[in-house]
Amino acid sequence: MRRLAALDPAEAPEKSRELLNDIIGRTGSAGEMVSTMAHSPAMLQGYLELSRAMKRSKLPRAVSEKISLALQEWMGCGLCRDAHAAGARAAGLSEADIALARQGTSTDAREAALIAVATRVLAEPSSLTDEDVAELRAHGWSDRIIAEIPGLVALNLLTGSFNLLAGLEPAERAT
Repeated sequence: MRRLAALDPAEAPEKSRELLNDIIGRTGSAGEMVSTMAHSPAMLQGYLELSRAMKRSKLPRAVSEKISLALQEWMGCGLCRDAHAAGARAAGLSEADIALARQGTSTDAREAALIAVATRVLAEPSSLTDEDVAELRAHGWSDRIIAEIPGLVALNLLTGSFNLLAGLEPAERAT
């Protein structure tokens, strides 16, 4: 059940209005989540800046989507899970790849290791060890990729928890 309403730019605080108008001018619409985030200019700006920054990540898009699917499945945000499933399909992933990612794994051992660490960054960061980082390096992941994992986790935590708090849910599917 929706707890926070999406705002039209005219209803939004001034800074949010500017941000929404910019997005709408560039893309045609702002979307439900972004329009709902507009209640808080700080939240909206922070989300947009983190999202923009993480688009410069060196994580391959397909792997990023797999990680996001695992994280959103763990957190329970259906809206984000559906969005990342669509993103995964656009990145060329099969339905089997998507199902495995939602389970927190992959048929590729290298990717499975990265997904597992990302999930632990979300769920139990204090459990991470030198061995975890060494294992990622042994799988060929660079320190840059390893350093980008908390950013991707933070972005997923931000969007998933916001959507859950605001009561944003996937659209009902026709049967």
